[in-house]
This record gives sequence, C-alpha cells and structure tokens, in this order.
Amino acid sequence: MDKGRRICMGMAWQSGTQRIGCSQRVFPYISAMVNNGSLSYDHERDGRPTELGGCTAIVRNLHYDTFLVIRYVKRHLTIMMDIDGKHEWRDCIEVPGVRLPRGYYFGTSSITGDLSDNHDVISLKLFELTVERTPEEEKLHRDVFLPSVDNMKLPEMTAPLPPLSGLALFLIVFFSLVFSVFAIVIGIILYNKWQEQSRKRFY
Repeated sequence: MDKGRRICMGMAWQSGTQRIGCSQRVFPYISAMVNNGSLSYDHERDGRPTELGGCTAIVRNLHYDTFLVIRYVKRHLTIMMDIDGKHEWRDCIEVPGVRLPRGYYFGTSSITGDLSDNHDVISLKLFELTVERTPEEEKLHRDVFLPSVDNMKLPEMTAPLPPLSGLALFLIVFFSLVFSVFAIVIGIILYNKWQEQSRKRFY
C-alpha cells in the first residue's frame, strides 16, 4: 500500500507435462516463491531455483469456479485450493519460517511463454488477520527487510534502496536549480564575449 516497492509471493499456473532429470511434473501446477522484484523467474526450469513448494492443480476446462487461499500468519505460509467443485479445501503448500517485510502490496500477472493457455482471475479477496504477538515477535517482524525462508538457501536478492527523505529531496532540487541558473549565466556571458569579439574582427 506503499511507494512502488513490491514483493512477490507468486503462484504460477503452468501448463503441459515436463520431465527434468528424474522428476516429472504434471501441469497445470501451482508453485510458490518469495521475491522482492530483484530475482527473475526461470521459465526454462519452471521456477525451480526459487521455488518454495508446489502442487498439481487440474483446473483446465472445468465448468465451475476454482478457488485458492493464501494464508500468511506468524511466518507460516499456507496455500490451499478448492478445484473439485465440492467446496472443500485441499492442502497444496505449507512452508514455515517465511519472513516477509512490511509495506508491500498485492498484485497479479500472467505469462505462459510459448504455450497458449488462459486462466482468468475473477476476483481477489483480502483479509487482515488479527494476530497477537509478543514484543519480541513484533520486533523480529518489524526488522525484516529482505524476504527469506528459514533453513532454505535462496538466490541472493538485492536490497531495495531506502526512499529519499524530504530534506534530501529538497536539497537535490535546490542545488539542481542553482546549477542550472549558474550554467545559463555563464552561457550568456560567454555568448556576449563571443559577439563582441566577432564585431571587433568585422571592423
């Protein structure tokens, strides 16, 4: 709800069937990753280098709506799905120790690469859960600046640049204006001198 910063806790609905090494993955597939925008999703390997977990979700050509729940409480990420039309939740992903910074926003995007597929996001419902934290838990939660997962090695992320303070922004604008005025004055002086020398040479 903040300042252009973004955090991705992505679900990729991917299509087809692929074999990599000895493992086979059936698609469509839901995969989860944490990212602050500095990591790229590896489409060639279906996001495996940054994946926290995933599950197959057969959602193609269904005649009823399918649902996905993403729940993040006390560093515990849970993803459940209702894709059978029975109004029953089924576990998909459960990852403890997920550390997400505050002050980011939710978003959706879609890319299918070379595959032609279509998945429509009909609606998003967001709920703020009331969770009681001890002062120690609150401090630990507040001090998270980069997404991470306990006991899991993720690719290095680049820390976002801190936003400029009001004073710093004012000084930058002020000195930029001063430099611009100074450059214009020097340019006018040099132009007048050039004109005077041109007149002297003419006479």
